[in-house]
Amino acid sequence: MLNLNSVEADRLHIQQRLDAQKSPQERNRLGQFATPPPLALEMLTYARSLLDTESVRFLDPALGTGAFYSAFLSTFEPQRIQSALGYEIDLHYAAEAVKLWKAFPLTIHIEDFTEADPPHEDQKATLVICNPPYVRHHHLDPDEKVRLRSTIQRLTGVSLNGLSGLYCYFLGLAHGWMAQDALAGWLIPSEFMDVAYGKQIQEYLLQKVTLLRIHRFNAQDVQFNDALVSSAVVWFRNRLPPADHVVQFTYGGSLATPQVTTRISVSDLAKTKKWNLTSLQNLRRSPTASRKTLSEYFTIKRGLATGANHFFILSKEQIKAYELPEAFVKPILPSPRYLKDDVIPADRSGDPLLTSTRYLLSCNLPEHVLRTYYPSLWHYLQKGIAEGIHTNYLCRHRSPWYSQENRPSAPLLCTYMNRQNAVTQRAFRFILNHSNATAPNVYLMLYPKPDLAEAIINHPELTPILWTALNSISVETLKASGRSYGGGLHKTEPKELGQVSADVLVQVLQPYLPAMLI
Repeated sequence: MLNLNSVEADRLHIQQRLDAQKSPQERNRLGQFATPPPLALEMLTYARSLLDTESVRFLDPALGTGAFYSAFLSTFEPQRIQSALGYEIDLHYAAEAVKLWKAFPLTIHIEDFTEADPPHEDQKATLVICNPPYVRHHHLDPDEKVRLRSTIQRLTGVSLNGLSGLYCYFLGLAHGWMAQDALAGWLIPSEFMDVAYGKQIQEYLLQKVTLLRIHRFNAQDVQFNDALVSSAVVWFRNRLPPADHVVQFTYGGSLATPQVTTRISVSDLAKTKKWNLTSLQNLRRSPTASRKTLSEYFTIKRGLATGANHFFILSKEQIKAYELPEAFVKPILPSPRYLKDDVIPADRSGDPLLTSTRYLLSCNLPEHVLRTYYPSLWHYLQKGIAEGIHTNYLCRHRSPWYSQENRPSAPLLCTYMNRQNAVTQRAFRFILNHSNATAPNVYLMLYPKPDLAEAIINHPELTPILWTALNSISVETLKASGRSYGGGLHKTEPKELGQVSADVLVQVLQPYLPAMLI
């Protein structure tokens, strides 16, 4: 009799050996992150509780060395297993999987699942379990995207966004491999619940299948030791949802013992773009406060990207050494990690009073003028050309290449990306800027809109009041506006921050703005 425990021990040893033979960069590019055995076993145990059919046809479209198949054999009785099928494109892993499982009833195809044809209806899977490759869209061939999107459109009626990662295509393509009422469990990045390209995946889950449950792991609880990605397990059946269907959302802890459980109707889910915990819990509350958002009071822009910070962002000593004209440098804030305080003071000239002030080089004059009238600057630019900086993506799309975007200083800033501070519990920092320094793209810049700007001119004390109010926005509200990644990393884009409720501002602005503008 075959000893499954012994085979699983061999599999883990093989997995470690094969992973070690590839560089982290290569595995990251190919999206190869092996499923942890405890999680695989937990998923198949949960799948068994949902499947009441006498026989099971198993499919894993991204088999790897067979973590899910091993867990499948551990949880399902042999007499229930009608068939088992796995696809693996990477011969590095597939060849070992074939040898490992040769004595078991598993058919392994060493080929690209995205190019395989679905079987006849009576051979389609009743259980699909998969940890698809996490390959970002920019690593996908444009022609391949067209092919994949066309196939998924035909299979599901859903047209995926061009920014979708490979895992989205796997999920859509597997629809054609599922029997009616088949169960699917997908271990995928949770970002589809937070980002624009996830809208089409949400549409598929709400309209084309019956979404049963989504378990979202805590962002700080990384499931893969070698990938900083926040994960979720998505469960659904291949049948249209009933009109009054309710979806279970669980958060934190494990699949078996989550920390938080909530239930949301499909109709309510269709009303929100983000499926994070805070947004879903807010759906269950009756809105009693203002519906205004930050975007109604601020124009929010990302700080400027230079394309070569080491060349364009300089210290006073470098400016002096290269004899660069003061007319073409202006102060720029350092990265937030170098700011000890959230208030940036300024000297009489408006320069920030910081330990190490940096300056941004920017000039709109043509090179022939600089060569004649500003030779020291021209010589410095030749140094950049020798380094190939003028050919960088951002630089070659600017005219001239050494000019920068117009990003005036903003009185209020928000960090673009951050990890939640263990002491303050803050995931984002709002910063009060008294200086005339612009900001790099690690900040979001909040420019008051005309009515608010006029109120600030008339009442200068209003700016610090707004800053205090912004810092009173709850951590969960700000996290809900953006997206979370593995290791507790949180990020928000200008449009996402703009959608945050402005209730705290409404309260403090009443003495300063006419009621009709609040």
